[in-house]
Amino acid sequence: MRKIIVTVAPVCHVGKEIPSECKNPLTPEEITEDVVNCYKAGACQVHLHTRDLEGNPTFELDVFSKTIGMIREQAPDIIIQGSTGGLSTLSLEQRCVSLNVPEVEIASLNMGSVNFGETVYVNTNPDLRYWAQRQKDAGVVPEMELFDLSHVECCSRLADEGVIRRPLHYNFCVGPGASSNLSATGRNLALLNALTEPGSSWGINHDSMKDFSMLACAIGMGANAVRVGFEDSFYYAPGQRAHTNAELVERLVQLIRLMGCEPATPAEAREMLEIGTYWNK
Repeated sequence: MRKIIVTVAPVCHVGKEIPSECKNPLTPEEITEDVVNCYKAGACQVHLHTRDLEGNPTFELDVFSKTIGMIREQAPDIIIQGSTGGLSTLSLEQRCVSLNVPEVEIASLNMGSVNFGETVYVNTNPDLRYWAQRQKDAGVVPEMELFDLSHVECCSRLADEGVIRRPLHYNFCVGPGASSNLSATGRNLALLNALTEPGSSWGINHDSMKDFSMLACAIGMGANAVRVGFEDSFYYAPGQRAHTNAELVERLVQLIRLMGCEPATPAEAREMLEIGTYWNK
């Protein structure tokens, strides 16, 4: 059976309205409990930003490191994915401080700028080269975050420069196109997929999704990875909200199996993502 990497992004964006019935984890204890339950439900990877106890972006590593340490005690082989992203006023180095934590094995690498609401999410080419070099120095695999069709070509240019390596690991970030990145449509997903380099892997996260239809579409088109979690959305079906991140993971695993696939184990995901070998080729 084809194996699908299931990633959970458990912490809601700052400023997003949280439904009363949904428990958004913030403390190390809350995040750990949530992530361990997601791990037991079939998630093999967790995506975490460095945040303080109020959920605000920070370059302080105390809360982040404590959280990862607690997660590792109960889910020792789950893959820890750090972030070099997030709309904030942090500096280039502050945005990638998660790379200073040895347990981080893979990290997001935004592949270009994009309108975000009424502002601009800035990721210049020099910024990308800086974060990619920091990831190389830390031995961390880059997961390239694509918000626009042009970002596919940016990936290839950076690979040609030797800044990142092939095969490439894309993640398509689709969502409410009127306010930010590409709209979540099958057509846009097909266009992104058609532009990717042969032999590469790709996944998807759908911001503000109201159901799992785009995740199902991606799996049907050959995606290697899908993501759920309160960072993206509380919904798994029209009008149906999950109370916890684990419930989202459980529903996603059911969908994956209904489509004839299986959730990847952490060991299988590490092999798929070349964790431990990516920079050594």
